[in-house]
Amino acid sequence: MLSHLLRCCIGAFLVLILSLGSAGASLAAGSDASAGALLFEQHCAGCHINGRNIIRRGKNLKLKTLEREQIATVDAIADIAREGRGQMSGYADVLGSDGDQLVAEWVLMQAQNAWTQG
Repeated sequence: MLSHLLRCCIGAFLVLILSLGSAGASLAAGSDASAGALLFEQHCAGCHINGRNIIRRGKNLKLKTLEREQIATVDAIADIAREGRGQMSGYADVLGSDGDQLVAEWVLMQAQNAWTQG
């Protein structure tokens, strides 16, 4: 009886360890996306909440607009985030060394999902 209980406890412990390991891997894989989301929230959402544009309605981050403007790529979005475009200033200073890429990846992913988050 005791050996059966011990085997059950060891089995449960191993399942717990394996599930924690896979959760850690999922978090690591999603960390770039969450970093991009955080940077967007801190520096972009003031004007581009949910992909819209409160300054110039037609210059939003919706996929149709990005495609029309021929900027529906991570590199094109990152360039604009870093250098600015038109009335929008660049954010290279506050985004850091790879922040422009993280924001751009997140923005393109949101645009492809019609800015439905959750």
